[in-house]
Amino acid sequence: MNITVSRLSGEALATRLDDLAKLRIEVFRAWPYLYKGTMAYERQYLPRYAEAKTGTLIVAQNEDGKIVGASTALGLDEEDDYIQKPFVDAGMALETIFYFGESVVLPDYRGQGIGIRFFQEREAAAKAHGYSQTSFCSVVRPDDHPARPKDYLPLNSFWKRRGYIQRPDLVAKFSWRDIGERGESEKPMI
Repeated sequence: MNITVSRLSGEALATRLDDLAKLRIEVFRAWPYLYKGTMAYERQYLPRYAEAKTGTLIVAQNEDGKIVGASTALGLDEEDDYIQKPFVDAGMALETIFYFGESVVLPDYRGQGIGIRFFQEREAAAKAHGYSQTSFCSVVRPDDHPARPKDYLPLNSFWKRRGYIQRPDLVAKFSWRDIGERGESEKPMI
């Protein structure tokens, strides 16, 4: 498959937010996120990337121009308080850290190097904006969660190969509505 990966910011990023929203809703519906997303929520949440001076969107498009993967990032100093909190509590300088948001790729396009490109592009954006460190969070679910697929393989080894280490001392609390829930519930993100 012929995939094109591009880094967007500003108005170019803003014009792709609905595409990102649809992709997030589709991909995050699966384990481990189990996200019951809506376009209304996404349209409230996602504009922050277009509004931030460091807002970055990486898109992977197929030969037909359809977005099949996307990844976001921005300076941690421009992030929401609940994401900043564990870093502040640890005495870390927010203005040195570029925060990687989601990375979502449609299942048929996984295993083709798109995830690696997402990290490369976000790391390049971090350098371009003058940040010396990068960070991201992943959801923590219990091993015995009833929705956990038997063949699920976490991405920890992929992240480790990219040079990232898990920091159990840095845990943010994110809230979203899981499939089957009536309302949002808090999830730990490490």
